[in-house]
Amino acid sequence: MLGIVSNSFRCRVFVGLLALAVCGVAGGTDLLDFRVWTSPDKTRAVLDLSGTVDYRLFTLDSPDRVVLDLSDAKAASGFAPPDADGDFVRRVRTGRRDNGSLRVVLDLQAGAKVQSFLLPPAAQYGHRLVVDLFPAGKAAASAAPAKPVKQMDRRANRDIIVAIDAGHGGEDPGAIGLNGTYEKDVVLAISKALKKELDAQPGFSGMLVRTGDYYIPHLERPAKARAARADLFISIHADAFKNRKVKGTGVFVLSRRRASSEAAKFLANRANQSDLVGGVNLGDKDETLAAVLLDLSQGASMGVSKSIGDRILDSLGDVGPVHKDYVESAPFAVLTAPDIPSVLVETGYISNPEEERRLRTAHWQRKIAAAISAGIENYFFSNPPPDTWLANNPAERSHTVASGETLSGIAQRHRVSLRRLRTANAINGDMLKVGTVLVIPAG
Repeated sequence: MLGIVSNSFRCRVFVGLLALAVCGVAGGTDLLDFRVWTSPDKTRAVLDLSGTVDYRLFTLDSPDRVVLDLSDAKAASGFAPPDADGDFVRRVRTGRRDNGSLRVVLDLQAGAKVQSFLLPPAAQYGHRLVVDLFPAGKAAASAAPAKPVKQMDRRANRDIIVAIDAGHGGEDPGAIGLNGTYEKDVVLAISKALKKELDAQPGFSGMLVRTGDYYIPHLERPAKARAARADLFISIHADAFKNRKVKGTGVFVLSRRRASSEAAKFLANRANQSDLVGGVNLGDKDETLAAVLLDLSQGASMGVSKSIGDRILDSLGDVGPVHKDYVESAPFAVLTAPDIPSVLVETGYISNPEEERRLRTAHWQRKIAAAISAGIENYFFSNPPPDTWLANNPAERSHTVASGETLSGIAQRHRVSLRRLRTANAINGDMLKVGTVLVIPAG
């Protein structure tokens, strides 16, 4: 049984039969809303508050509960405890206490390890109290380093694995369009469509970093890609800007300045981490050798990132306007893995009403996903890792004709000449039947 609270305010922790914590800054506060998000490794409860608050947290068992006492607080007019989410939190109860505090009780399905912290106002959110519930027996993600994976364990003729990261999620909606479209919803739909596109292509497998509506911290996202032994990490977003006329897709890679600072952090912490660089654990290497290995790995991954980004941008330009005609660089936190090529794609400006409308449609989501997939495939068709199926089967590629596609467009997408595509498929003219499977000759 454990109750933990941590935030930027000073805390006093009492340990006894119950684990207690008192944190925050005093002040009359209303409880405005209560939200619950469930992810594969934890359940997050978020209390929306009208201001800062002193609070006390402790856990009880038989039955399992988490209890929050909010000092000098009350439920706002019209507030009603939410229905249980049907997963880990069975019920939420609130009640006013004689000392003026508000008690909030979370009835749980089982025991949990608890972490909590206060968040200041940000974007459309005000003050929040966050409570993370880790089912008993599961450590917090940050406290459980990933088990090292030996590169030699990778099987021959394996698929090329693409880790697809849908940005934001859960209590972080990302950008919000004029008509109320949430970025987190759009990019998850595009990510799922991208996985479907890649899975349909022989030699490729897509892996979703986020499978539902929950939030994953930035630095945990590339860690999940590494755990999946991904060959590429691609983060999907939808941009926003104060000028609603700005539009177009964009592709980003990590800036060199951010790469240098992240390399320094990586080397400083390598002795206490199980992180790998290109399959090599740096923890047992001397400082000079570790720095050289990291520099080689990081330089190679950034070069590949730029090349893949170029192919994706070319493909996106075939389906709509691009914001810039070159791959941009920026200090995005999710692109900081030193050993995995990483690209961030902005699928459009959700702040532009026309693009917001398109981004909401399944047709456009599939179209964007197909363009991103084409860029990824085009790079790896020409540069397959040597232990992959694609490297050992260079001519065994196929393309299923979809509605509206032309033979010249398919040739351009797969970077083969129209003549060679006709010859490989014994086609004399340009007529295509939807559903026809074309052989794509080696490029």
